[in-house]
Amino acid sequence: MNKKILAIAIVMGASSPVMAQSAFQGFYGQLSTGYENNTASGLSSPLIASDGVQTETFANFSASNQSFGGVPLIAGIGYNFSLSPKWLIGIGVDYSFLTQESSSYSYKSSGSFLDGVSANGAKVKASNRLNIFITPSYAISEDKLVYFKAGYSSIQVDHTAPSSLSLGGESASLAGLGLTSNQSKTLNGYVLGLGYKQIIKGGFYAFAEANYMNYGNQDFGYSRTFQNVTLKTSTSSSLDSYQVLVGVGYKF
Repeated sequence: MNKKILAIAIVMGASSPVMAQSAFQGFYGQLSTGYENNTASGLSSPLIASDGVQTETFANFSASNQSFGGVPLIAGIGYNFSLSPKWLIGIGVDYSFLTQESSSYSYKSSGSFLDGVSANGAKVKASNRLNIFITPSYAISEDKLVYFKAGYSSIQVDHTAPSSLSLGGESASLAGLGLTSNQSKTLNGYVLGLGYKQIIKGGFYAFAEANYMNYGNQDFGYSRTFQNVTLKTSTSSSLDSYQVLVGVGYKF
């Protein structure tokens, strides 16, 4: 009887379906587009004067959060390693080609003798986003894959300085006074995402992906010295972004 039971178990095991190696193992390249939104927050810009002995804040300028976005164009490459028939681990990099820019906005001063003064014409621009990540993946079937994405992200952020001041209907240009300057910095942060891929034919596949990126707060301040007095704007800003993408790729 035991021999019969063993024989039946062997036959049943041999006839059970075993998934072949995932079609996504190996190198890949892909292009995607969709929608991207960026939010610049913590926009503040105190105006500070110092003569080396005393330091005084003349104005506390701040602005509301600025949301801006559009259609991105992203290219990516990577490699997926097989851990088992169902599980893969990937490494990859992607780059965003298109620039996203906010509308013009104003900083408004409060709590100083410049109370109510607006600094107008500021803008924020985001470009050159680079993500380097790993992708733990699960093969639903040989040609279908879901994955989680986590890693490092960097982006170039440009702050266009205000071009004029206004109060009570009166305005004055800041051009030529040397009190403002456009600033550019590379922000470092992280990326988290979820995605799905499916083979279309041969090595060609389609995919959908959602990503979230967060970058730390940075100082975009500017200083200028007039005789013995140094004027400084300590402009701070942080940025977080999300993307909803669709694309096509090829697994080599």
